[in-house]
Amino acid sequence: MPLLARSVQAPLHIIVRRGAVADLGQILADGRVSAGGDVAVVVGPGLGERIVELIRPSLRSADVFSTSGGTLDAALELAAKLRAGHYDAVVGIGGGTTVDVAKYAANRWGLPMISVATSLANDGIASPVASLINDGIKGSYGVHIPFGVIVDLDFVETGPDRVNRGGIGDAISNISALADWELGREVRGEPFDGLAASLARMGAEAVLTMPGDLTDDAFATVLAEALIASGLAMAVYGDSRPASGGCHEIMHAVDSLFPGTGSHGELAGLGALFCTFLRGDERRFAQMADCLGRHHLPRVPSDVGLTHEQFVEAVVFAPRTRPDRYTILEHLAMSPDEISRKLATYVEAVAAH
Repeated sequence: MPLLARSVQAPLHIIVRRGAVADLGQILADGRVSAGGDVAVVVGPGLGERIVELIRPSLRSADVFSTSGGTLDAALELAAKLRAGHYDAVVGIGGGTTVDVAKYAANRWGLPMISVATSLANDGIASPVASLINDGIKGSYGVHIPFGVIVDLDFVETGPDRVNRGGIGDAISNISALADWELGREVRGEPFDGLAASLARMGAEAVLTMPGDLTDDAFATVLAEALIASGLAMAVYGDSRPASGGCHEIMHAVDSLFPGTGSHGELAGLGALFCTFLRGDERRFAQMADCLGRHHLPRVPSDVGLTHEQFVEAVVFAPRTRPDRYTILEHLAMSPDEISRKLATYVEAVAAH
């Protein structure tokens, strides 16, 4: 009988621990990424000086580039600078915006990219996608998955609490995204990838039930690994389907209609809870509501400053953000009045948890 297998893109190295940024030179050498430290290090405006101070002793040969804004123009500007040098790899150190700019710029010239996350805002730290703003609109650009993913828990611990908590919302939103994917398979016969689904589900389930919070290294490690696994799920399937359903349609709609309302993870978690309510899955709804509440994440529109009417408008608009995707929103095809009534009942249900 023939043996069938498939090859998938995956990081060569995944490291989640304290002190990783300070040890970066040794990590790159041990991983055979760069023996001499001839790398381009990309930092953002917030932690740039602190990061440069930490890496200089172990990466004396590195060139450091600063970036800000998270725009396509910033990524292209960085790519032009990288072309002028000779580097073993590009190392993006910082939050999701900095990492995404570095991912896109490295991909432009086929350079290996190492993602060094200082926060746990979303699964972009390990995904084959760069989210960049172009002409005021955030778009998703396919890139090679990072060759290495490093999470420094020292930075996570001292980083903005709200930013890191957003990663919890993004992680557990996979549960809703997978339910939407299964719905698409049942109703439209969409292809379904069990390996990608397993990767996306395992991390989400772990975060959903894990005791503790981000002050606990064990919880922070589980969250980091869940976000990395979510990025791997997208790489395995070659699409964001394992981690993006109606939850992310709502998130993108809010971003488009009411920019600056909430972070990616906050809105993804809120959208996931609402979509789970629409499915009538009471057990999952209770689990997710409890998890979001336990970690002080938004559960109702007013928690992110949206009115009842604004959230209804976002849900109406949501399917337009991913026209090819079938989720509970497309399945129910609710009118604005129906959404309004469902939302009122949803708010009451959340209050009971």
